[in-house]
Amino acid sequence: MMQPRSTRHKRPICRIIVAAASLFFSSATSTLAGQSADDSASPNRIRIQEEIWVLPLPLPMFAYLVRPVGDGPFPLAIMNHGVALDPIDRSFFPLVEFRDAARWFAERGYLVAAPVGSGYGATAIDIPERGIYGSFFSKIGRCANPNFRDAGLAVAKVDLWIIDYFAAEKQVLPSDVIVIGQSAGGWASIALSSLNPPQVKAIIAFAAGRGGRVDGKPNNNCAPDKLVAATADFGRTSRTPMLWIYTANDTFFSPALSKRMHTAFSAGGGRAQYQLIAPFGAEGHFLIGSPDAIPIWSPIVSRFLDAQNEDGSERKR
Repeated sequence: MMQPRSTRHKRPICRIIVAAASLFFSSATSTLAGQSADDSASPNRIRIQEEIWVLPLPLPMFAYLVRPVGDGPFPLAIMNHGVALDPIDRSFFPLVEFRDAARWFAERGYLVAAPVGSGYGATAIDIPERGIYGSFFSKIGRCANPNFRDAGLAVAKVDLWIIDYFAAEKQVLPSDVIVIGQSAGGWASIALSSLNPPQVKAIIAFAAGRGGRVDGKPNNNCAPDKLVAATADFGRTSRTPMLWIYTANDTFFSPALSKRMHTAFSAGGGRAQYQLIAPFGAEGHFLIGSPDAIPIWSPIVSRFLDAQNEDGSERKR
């Protein structure tokens, strides 16, 4: 695996970005400070802070960080976002996505890193006829012969870079990592599980998959049989505990398709709990992006993570 270069010159870069980002999050910081008055009503609440970092990875990228106040080290949670295939859409991709969900994990003690993938924002510019090429690397190719596997593994590699970077910076507990992903980010999380990185103790995938809503049409999937086959391939080597969460009104990956994926994954030996949630809003695919959905999925995620912590404690005895 390609390793990040020496961290000797990295900290000043990150600190400059954090300082500049403090203006962006000034209102958020005031809100969080105001929450301290409620500590008596919620004695277990952890105060958190929000930052924007530049991660000096082999492919440098911005990341939204939210973490408990203090020096750490903390357990690490990486959040992988979905994909936008159109360069114009990618150019308008938000710098902070899933903020409420990320804060939920941070309030439970995690340092949450939500990277903005390479090829998004300003780096989405792609004008080949003028010799300008974007750095987007997560395409699956044509539906006639899609490459689902490598598209997932490409983002999984970024997750491994992020784990190594924060471990080298002494910011996180290197053996206490979880990964959360949505849509294509969830698919990358499934791909990561097939590598069984020893640092990762659990993975949570929301609405995971690739090739959904081709041409913008609901339940019109790109080569669904090949997606199931790729899922089965990951399941043959995956042994990392996983939680898969889908909704009944997901028009990118219907319950019928997600259940096929889970069956194929489990048949190969993959360890994934499958949870189908009742319809949410107009489009269940974006469940994790809504603050209103946190009371729905958070008890499921809490039980899953608690079970992994209990299993880890038993193994240490």
